[in-house]
Amino acid sequence: MVSLRLDRRKLLASMAAFSALPHAARADEYIDLNWSDLLPEGQTALPPILQSLIDHDQAPLNNQQPVSNGVRGDWNGQVVRLPGFVVPIDYSGTGVTAFILVPFVGACVHVPPPPANQLVFVTTSEPFESAGLYEAVNVIGMFGVSSISTHLADIGYALSADTVEPYESG
Repeated sequence: MVSLRLDRRKLLASMAAFSALPHAARADEYIDLNWSDLLPEGQTALPPILQSLIDHDQAPLNNQQPVSNGVRGDWNGQVVRLPGFVVPIDYSGTGVTAFILVPFVGACVHVPPPPANQLVFVTTSEPFESAGLYEAVNVIGMFGVSSISTHLADIGYALSADTVEPYESG
């Protein structure tokens, strides 16, 4: 199990507010988001191709995380679907119960993490059997702004997942 630098009680309390709606009702209707939706107006994300240009022999990757220029609260308390890649944080048995959803393969692991406003901390009560870091997924659940710090990166959003499924567009 990977250790986190966060207060689990604080995280659980903030995620409890996300579970107010019945599980089935939350997963049926959702807002489709993409990663650019999470950026404040006028801000652009650092393209993955530029992330790979950073020297991996420098300081630890989490020390190379670009500064986040804010988050957007437009979807606080809304059920959303967001595609991305899984960086496991916590396990139950053989399934992942907490992970960082990242916009491109290798973020936080092989290249420095994107800014906090391009990372989502996901928790799920139903362990997700991840096929690995290169598996694209869609995550559906209650979304909101959250300030979380792990040993890998600072994270600007949280999502209480009802569904984690293989990626399908549309």
